Amino acid sequence: MSAAIDENLVRRLARLARINLTDDEVRLFAPQLREIVEYFGQLRAVSTDGVTPLAHPLPLANVLRDDVPAPGFDTDQALAQAPERVGDHFRVPVVLDPGAGA
Repeated sequence: MSAAIDENLVRRLARLARINLTDDEVRLFAPQLREIVEYFGQLRAVSTDGVTPLAHPLPLANVLRDDVPAPGFDTDQALAQAPERVGDHFRVPVVLDPGAGA
């Protein structure tokens, strides 16, 4: 598979990922990508027979605090330092086009 990784493939992958690469970057990344794929080939050759699949190599413990309800702010406290407000609401900039349908 590594022989198939050439500059044309790097250009194609960049186009699919919507990344603009210069010719110098394509020449730089082609051998690097080839080495990465070759390394995966080495990993594929390692025997994993008898190895228990793990989600994480170390034991994990939940370090979150208990979720205990607490009194919240009233509207005036919550909006006291808002840069802009409209009535009882924060005013935020528009993030979607008006005709986007969302």
